[in-house]
Amino acid sequence: MAKKKEVNYIWGTGRRKTSVARVRLIEGSGNIQVNGGKGLKDVDAFFGTEKERQRVRAALKAVGGEKSFDIFARVHGGGYSGQADAISLGISRALLKQNPENESILRDGKFLTRDSREVERKKPGQKGARKSFQFSKR
Repeated sequence: MAKKKEVNYIWGTGRRKTSVARVRLIEGSGNIQVNGGKGLKDVDAFFGTEKERQRVRAALKAVGGEKSFDIFARVHGGGYSGQADAISLGISRALLKQNPENESILRDGKFLTRDSREVERKKPGQKGARKSFQFSKR
């Protein structure tokens, strides 16, 4: 029985709003695959706008690894914008594990900073988090 070839992935986890991304990084040719309905989708097929695609690739571009790594991302929760930021943070953390010398480049580009802003909860007796119903004196 033939032995299975062992592949060493470098893992990174990213979060943004309610999105959570688990990212696997491996030496490769620059493919970025994101989860889809049935199997993996290319990053260009998964994200509709160029802004989100650029956000996903930004950390790789900063360290000069666009054509050096294959990336597989599993992301759930939130919308496309939050998912793109979560994948970006996951890629950055995986790149940091792969080569700790990249830390200054990633920190200067703010790729390792977790954006902790969340949606504020709706308050009781009000229409939303800050907006309230119209006040009437009489």
